[in-house]
Amino acid sequence: MLKISLIDRSLYFKGLLLLIRKDAQISDPEMILMKQIGQYLGFETEFCDTAIRDILTNEHIVDSPPVFSTPEIAVRFIRDGITISHCDHDIHPKEWDWLESVAKVNQLDFVPLFEKWKTDHFQKELIPIEAEKLTV
Repeated sequence: MLKISLIDRSLYFKGLLLLIRKDAQISDPEMILMKQIGQYLGFETEFCDTAIRDILTNEHIVDSPPVFSTPEIAVRFIRDGITISHCDHDIHPKEWDWLESVAKVNQLDFVPLFEKWKTDHFQKELIPIEAEKLTV
């Protein structure tokens, strides 16, 4: 388990919200995963539901990639981002670009992270949510 601060938890959830709005639609699997992650991060269900529902129309959120306090949290975020992006079996180019930008601002190389995720994905039927391994 990795301890995560309130600031990193907020960045994690907000960053994933920004990711799921990249293709201008939120699928049911994305909604389910976002609710699970919000729960793992210790956010109230009502807060998560409202944030997910409003993300497509909220023009006041700054669309900049999150910078996390540690590379470990950034890696977990990117892995969860890939999982969410891939839950409809197609990573939209805007989602890919977003995840690459998150990797870059956190001084990580996205392609090896994606390749590792892909290897894990083909070895297991279900990729675990990384946020589940964080402690608040």
